[in-house]
Amino acid sequence: MGLSGHIIRRLLLVIPMLIGITLITFGVSRLVPSDPLVVIVGEKALDHPDIVEAATRKWGLDRPVHEQYLLYVWNLLHGDMGLSFKTKRPVAEELAQYLPATMELGFCSLVFALAVGLPLGIIAALKSGKWVDHMARLISLLGASSPPFWSGLVLLFLLYYVLQILPGPGRIDTRAMVPENITGLYLVDTLLRGDLEGFLDVVHHLILPSIILGSYTLAHVSRITRSSLLEVLQTDYVRTARSKGLPERSVILAHALRNAFIPTLTVIGLAFAGLMAGAIMTETVFAWPGIGRYAVEAAANLDYPAVMGTTLLIATIYIFVNLIVDILYGIVDPRIREGE
Repeated sequence: MGLSGHIIRRLLLVIPMLIGITLITFGVSRLVPSDPLVVIVGEKALDHPDIVEAATRKWGLDRPVHEQYLLYVWNLLHGDMGLSFKTKRPVAEELAQYLPATMELGFCSLVFALAVGLPLGIIAALKSGKWVDHMARLISLLGASSPPFWSGLVLLFLLYYVLQILPGPGRIDTRAMVPENITGLYLVDTLLRGDLEGFLDVVHHLILPSIILGSYTLAHVSRITRSSLLEVLQTDYVRTARSKGLPERSVILAHALRNAFIPTLTVIGLAFAGLMAGAIMTETVFAWPGIGRYAVEAAANLDYPAVMGTTLLIATIYIFVNLIVDILYGIVDPRIREGE
């Protein structure tokens, strides 16, 4: 099967997955043992039948479940995720408001994780058993085992409160003007406005949460890269390349790393999806207005449309990131697409 066939096959698999997500999301929201009318009209208004009946009819709660589901899917196809019970605003608009903050933090966290994790894993594999390898494994262990809420609070206390090296929570200094909303990404918006001072302020505020959020991904990228590269270095084709007198640099870069990168690609894809879906603990500790905090607040308020919209968005992100990873698999290793 060629690359185009591989891509088409993967795209077709997305359709049933999306349908399954809508079914699960809708079904779980209906199985929660709570009454959404309490949030919609308030507990005191439940004693007034007219108010309850009007609210039930307005939100479609009086229709059969299958009609509610079909209406839900129909609205989704038109970009309508419903109105938030709590804020009475369209959920799609609220998600569009919160998503850029999560995207910005997630992207910076991934850049940090890859910039440190990949070289760390490669060096650890090439220097296996030496002190560099032990140090790299220790760093990976610390990154994977440190809870974000704990490490975030510790670094905030040391670097913000005690040493005053880095700023505190938030996306920007409280005394600074919020950039004009062009893309919702403060890094991009400040550059588009030519506001260098604002750009540096945003970067300054991104350092701590990016390190905290990226540390877990860094640990896994480093460990998988190390183990994969060690395994590939023992294969026959690497020995053959060395026996032919190829420079060690060419053996590592041209032969070993390409095959060792395939398992790492899976970790990067899942990590990227997770970062884009929002990190609840990190966003809470650093008062980051992303979709992770939005999801927690929606769940606490029994805001069904908001919870369903957030769940659907997160699941869709995972599906399309995995789709991209599958396509990249076929590009990196032709045996994968030919074996289908």
